[in-house]
Amino acid sequence: MKKIVVLILISAFLSCKSKKNGTTTAVEPYNRYVKVTVDEVTVIKTNRANDLGRRLLETCNTSRFKTFTKNEATDKVIQNATVEKITKTCQKMNNRNGKFIDLQLIEVIHDVETDNYQFRYKIIYEKKYFERELSVVVNPDNKVDAISTKELPKKPL
Repeated sequence: MKKIVVLILISAFLSCKSKKNGTTTAVEPYNRYVKVTVDEVTVIKTNRANDLGRRLLETCNTSRFKTFTKNEATDKVIQNATVEKITKTCQKMNNRNGKFIDLQLIEVIHDVETDNYQFRYKIIYEKKYFERELSVVVNPDNKVDAISTKELPKKPL
């Protein structure tokens, strides 16, 4: 009888012991968007994003907009960047933020599937009450594929 009890205890102990598999492989999840440094991006793309973003925001100070050419931007961007839309947006931004001063690069994000690069800039204005961000997307043909600005939410104290 003692032998049966001992065998049951040993079998219970062995069955509770977790089995370790010697081969564990971690599968890295697929990430479509990858942050890259400015040095990893071609100078043409960096200059194109900076120049066109700066030109668009300088329009708010000077009220003169030089339209984008087909070498600089895609047809979609050229159609959306009308003088009326830019004037309306500039009026809102000037009333709320004051004059445009400068751009400060926050980060560059590479879209692996489309090979686009998104440049995110902090817009520096005269008034410091509200923060705005400029986003410029440059496609593989070194043309601006999208350009937008948004107000960043306030950070609680």
